[in-house]
Amino acid sequence: MIDLAGKHIVLGLSGGIACYKAAELCRSLIKQGATVQVVMTEAAEQFITAVTLQALSGRPVFTSQWDARTSGGVDNNMPHINLSREADAILIAPASADFMAKLLHGRADDLLSLMCLARPLDKVPLILAPAMNREMWAHPATQRNVEQLRADGTMVLDVGAGDQACGETGDGRMLEPEELQYELVRFFTPKVLAGQHVLISAGPTYEAIDPVRGITNLSSGKMGFAIARAAHEAGAHVTLVAGPVALPTPRGVGRINVKSALNMQKSLHLLAQTATVFISAAAVADWRPAVPASQKIKKDGSGQPPAMAFVENPDILAEIASGARARSGLLYCVGFAAESQDLLAQAQKKRERKGVPLLVGNIGPDTFGQDENALLLVDAQGSTDLPRADKLHLARQLVAEIARRLPA
Repeated sequence: MIDLAGKHIVLGLSGGIACYKAAELCRSLIKQGATVQVVMTEAAEQFITAVTLQALSGRPVFTSQWDARTSGGVDNNMPHINLSREADAILIAPASADFMAKLLHGRADDLLSLMCLARPLDKVPLILAPAMNREMWAHPATQRNVEQLRADGTMVLDVGAGDQACGETGDGRMLEPEELQYELVRFFTPKVLAGQHVLISAGPTYEAIDPVRGITNLSSGKMGFAIARAAHEAGAHVTLVAGPVALPTPRGVGRINVKSALNMQKSLHLLAQTATVFISAAAVADWRPAVPASQKIKKDGSGQPPAMAFVENPDILAEIASGARARSGLLYCVGFAAESQDLLAQAQKKRERKGVPLLVGNIGPDTFGQDENALLLVDAQGSTDLPRADKLHLARQLVAEIARRLPA
């Protein structure tokens, strides 16, 4: 899966120590299928060389408005015009405080600012990744500039927090290359879920037997986390309720960690009151010990396991789907079924039993912990196969299917 295939990105660098991140960013964008044209200011050349970025991009780097080389396939000594005309987007990373102030006032005294001013506003979006000292970022002048740039149609990304090159700590760091790559992918993704609040459950639950042992399953949470990312890319406000998994939270997604089925039930019922789409991708344990032991259970030498009573866990999806029907269908519910055999028949039965319009089936042993999956979408009209693929690719397909099925 190549996220930026066919996209041509003009990567602009203004002055700042964060220029070192541009090298990794350039390489990453190319790995994702984009072509990259680098344009640098004179200040940027104090932090990283044009030679480095030319080697990484595979294209000549432009630094001067007076550069007479052919640009954009045109030999007219106008790189500020030519370079922007073939771009799908211009990304300035890093964007210094000075450069943003220059853009705000329409100043154009170097190639990069000239190119930003001369770009076709309706065809070539401008994306800024600010990078500066924490006091510079917090200064009222900078914040006014950011607000006005956004009002003018420029996409100004947020900043990271942490240690800065000056020795101080705080907001103002440029986002990391993988975060910037994500923002580009998200920018180009059709916003089919704009205005939706998507609630997703993911991962296993853990039902305690005693303080050190419990019942769980092999779910890694990867499918649910991929759906959360895909939904956010598609423009939704996303909340992820995750069982015990060791996965990073997708950028832009709100996350609540839970442990047991009862923990998950409580969080999901509360959040479902304001959600418009609920995707139940978690592998919730069907049973839990009726009374967990307060101390570690020890062997007694008899060779027999201790007697243990179990109670059934609540059917969270069925409960929320029933509540949604009571609210006249204001919440669109999607279930998941992890089976070991007879997937279509089992998925059809589960969809009807849980009362959801769409159920997604997969073969659990073939997907738990894996990076790939194959899905079967089951609704009242029949079934659709999504062939085995990377889970993020499948998540994007599923999001598109859900968006298509939502009420107008």
